[in-house]
Amino acid sequence: MDENSESFWATAEPTVFQEPPPAVAAARESLGSIGVHLIPAATVRSHLGTGEEEWARFAMHWENLSQDPYAAERGTCRLRRYGQFSLTPATGEMTQLPDTPFVQPDRSNLLYVDIDRHFEPLTDAFVADPLLRSVVSLLGHVAGALDSAACWIAKVHPFRVVATAGGEGQPTPEGRHRDGVTLVSSMLVGRNNATGGRSSVFAPDGPELLSTTLDEPASLLLSDDRHTLHGVSPIRPLDPSRPARRDVLVTTLTPA
Repeated sequence: MDENSESFWATAEPTVFQEPPPAVAAARESLGSIGVHLIPAATVRSHLGTGEEEWARFAMHWENLSQDPYAAERGTCRLRRYGQFSLTPATGEMTQLPDTPFVQPDRSNLLYVDIDRHFEPLTDAFVADPLLRSVVSLLGHVAGALDSAACWIAKVHPFRVVATAGGEGQPTPEGRHRDGVTLVSSMLVGRNNATGGRSSVFAPDGPELLSTTLDEPASLLLSDDRHTLHGVSPIRPLDPSRPARRDVLVTTLTPA
C-alpha cells in the first residue's frame, strides 16, 4: 500500500479465548523463538472484526493529543498522551489505573535517566473506546508467550510525530533502545505525506531481526523488550508544502 493511503477498521468487544486463534498463535510462536513479530493489517482487522465507522472514531482521538515538552527540548514535534491499565488476560478485564508520571527503568532509555516525565492523561473518550480494549486484550494473549502473568500492567501511549519542510520528525530520538518492559508493541493508526519512519528491531549484539515501514493502518509490530532493541527512522514530508505526520499507538506490557 502507498505510504499515504488511509484505511479504516472497527472493533469488537474483548474476547476470552479458549484456544489461541491463528493470529495470536503465530505471534506467540515468533516472539518465543526470535523475539519479534509483525501482524499484517489485514490479519489484525480480521481478528478484531472491523468496519469503517468505528475506526474513523478511534483515529479521531489522535486529533486531541498534547505537546510532548521533553521531545520539544530536543527539536522534535511530538504529540502524545499517557495512561496505565491493569489487564487480566484470562477474563479480558481491563481497569484504568491512577495517573502517574511516566518512568522508565535505569539503563533502558539513556535520554531520560532518573527523569519522571509528566504527560497529559488519556481522554475519557479514548479510555472508553472499545477498540482500545480489544487491542490491549489481544496484546495480553500474545504476551503469554513471554510470561505466564495472571495480570499485566499495560502502559498506553498514543503518539503523533510531525515534520515540516526542511526538517524531520523523530519517532525515537533516543535511537536504538529498550523500554524496560516485557512486550512492546507499535500499531500504525495513520500517516500522511510522510516518507521514512522505518521500524527496526535488533538483537542486543547488533544484528537486525526485522525492519519494516508500517504504512497500512492496523499494522502491528511486536517485540520481546527484554531481549531486543528497537528504533524508528525519522519522517520527512513528501510534499514540502505540507507537514508530514505519523500516528501510532504504542502499548507496553509488564507483569503486575
